[in-house]
Amino acid sequence: MNSSEQFLARLAIRYPIIQAPMAGVSTPRLAAAVSDAGALGSLGLGSSTAAQARRMLEEMRALTGRPYNANVFCHVPAERDAAREAAWLGHLAPLFADAGSAAPASLDEVYKSFNDDEEMFRMLLELRPAVVSFHFGLPSSERLAAFHQAGVFTMATATNLREALIIEKAGVNAIVAQGIEAGGHRGMFDPDESDERLSTSVLVRLLVKKTGLPIVAAGGIMDGAGIRAALDLGAAAAQLGTAFILCPESSASSAYRDNLKSERSATTRLTAALSGRPARGIVNRLIAHGEAPGSPRPAAYPVAYDAAKQLHAAAAKAGNHEFAAHWAGQGAPLAREMSAAEMVRTLVGELEK
Repeated sequence: MNSSEQFLARLAIRYPIIQAPMAGVSTPRLAAAVSDAGALGSLGLGSSTAAQARRMLEEMRALTGRPYNANVFCHVPAERDAAREAAWLGHLAPLFADAGSAAPASLDEVYKSFNDDEEMFRMLLELRPAVVSFHFGLPSSERLAAFHQAGVFTMATATNLREALIIEKAGVNAIVAQGIEAGGHRGMFDPDESDERLSTSVLVRLLVKKTGLPIVAAGGIMDGAGIRAALDLGAAAAQLGTAFILCPESSASSAYRDNLKSERSATTRLTAALSGRPARGIVNRLIAHGEAPGSPRPAAYPVAYDAAKQLHAAAAKAGNHEFAAHWAGQGAPLAREMSAAEMVRTLVGELEK
């Protein structure tokens, strides 16, 4: 068997297609439909509490008996800096005023890192999804060993060779190679390090040649031709996120869907202005304001996200969605609107042409 066939056999899935986790957009209905269609559905748990995550996983188990992936965030907890946070709130004050609201006096760290969340770890060990994947870094060696002992397959995101080698040395089972084209949060371990911004194709080929693990290509892949190209480069599978946002089973808002179907989808930007970490989304007023020359550094991740979420909530009351995080990859103009099952069938048909 080739690497893709071995990967599919290990995960007990039919097709080399993974629906990206997409915290805040993926739902049990979406992931279950993808898994039932023979691919691997994913749930993004990174911004959830353990209780919220448990409800999603239990709903998932009620919807399908097929394997699925549960993804968590392993970021270094925010270093709180009152002066930095005050400067960022001051910078956003005109936007809050336009939204008819005063800027908040302070910000919160809106969710924990998995590495600091014992309840989430225990819950995942109890419910044992077929796959657990890690973004922004890795869990402790003890937690990794516990997952493997429980029969859980693990994956972790790498944006460069150095991160991939750390993942391989840690004993993780597969690497998600996230190219610069990808939508949503860039999975780099340290956002303060220099970023080579490798394309998906270059990164996949590099990791196939320099590591011994199965490589999952992620970033800019929107159709079967893109999946085939990734497999031809040596990837064991391809992970698609933006391609599934318009599925009716996703929780994307109507404003998000309208943006993705409009000409605006052709202009995405990698920015820390929304959350405090680099993430690619459709350019909006908050991104433009936060990236303007002379702007202060955003508050740390995920503290800055608290500001963005409060700003969007205030503006949305008046129907203004210019401050929402509409994450999308560079392939966004190729997004198609169909059910998740039909999307998998379409991708497979294009792949097998």
